[in-house]
Amino acid sequence: MDDRLSFDALNAALKAAGEETRLRILALLAEAELTVSDLTDILRQSQPRISRHLKLLAEASLVERFREGSWAFFRAAEQGEAAALVRALLARLDPADRTIGRDRERLVAVRAARNQAAQDYFTRHAAEWDRIRRLHASDEAVEQAIVEALADRPFRSLLDLGTGTGRMLELFGPELERGLGIDLSRDMLALARARLDRAGLKHCSVRHGDLFDLAMPPDSFDVVILHQVLHFLDDGGRAIREAARVLRPQGRLLIVDFAPHDLEFLREKHAHRRLGFSRETITQWLEQAGLAPGLHRVLPPGPGPDGGLAVTLWLGRDPRIVVAEQTREVA
Repeated sequence: MDDRLSFDALNAALKAAGEETRLRILALLAEAELTVSDLTDILRQSQPRISRHLKLLAEASLVERFREGSWAFFRAAEQGEAAALVRALLARLDPADRTIGRDRERLVAVRAARNQAAQDYFTRHAAEWDRIRRLHASDEAVEQAIVEALADRPFRSLLDLGTGTGRMLELFGPELERGLGIDLSRDMLALARARLDRAGLKHCSVRHGDLFDLAMPPDSFDVVILHQVLHFLDDGGRAIREAARVLRPQGRLLIVDFAPHDLEFLREKHAHRRLGFSRETITQWLEQAGLAPGLHRVLPPGPGPDGGLAVTLWLGRDPRIVVAEQTREVA
């Protein structure tokens, strides 16, 4: 891939980065996704000043902006020619520099506050989640089955739809080049960001977004996961079609959800719209999305007075073949 920039683009990027505060912002955004408020706390500068610097960096494509309601998160560019320039510039920074070191110390404090807020939210809702967990196979058993389902070949990019606490990104993150989680719940996104921060997974991030209308082009990811998501949705087939759209040729879609059950309290108290899915239903949705159904595995329910929930894994594959272009030497 050619990372070279045109003269005008390189000139604009260097002008944007060539200022003390903006270079500090770039160094921080390479470490974590941050809001304007986070950056004002770290850099001890006014909000209008920080916003102005971010605007210039965004116009030069050196940072990316993602809105979540009234909040906006910023991150150093990850793809494209400008991202290569950001990496090259930051690689020249001395990690022992006093200014950079002080900013990183304040970043640690911001992350600690994030983690505490996430933990407080989890504590308030832990009892609800624990009751549901007791109804099905242990999290460890489910995660092992997920890893085994995708173990036939390595993958470099992962999209986790309905990412929740970001556990799938944490599970596969060390082997990825790029991981992205999408969720509509800002509370869950806060939990996920705290988890990714603790794991040190800088190449994984989460976004507020609609899994029915993903703001990304086709052929973007090697693997897409829908983990315990479909039972919350009115139209699971539509979600699967949108997930299939962003799969690369030979990419895989892994669905993890409940088999059919009759635990009506999950609909009444926990917003479950569907009480599980049959193999026939998911197979039909995969085929309608243009995917070839593959793995089907059922994990038996856990013991409990309310009955149990069987967790089922379905795997669909994009049947398109990647045809490598052959180069021919001409004497």
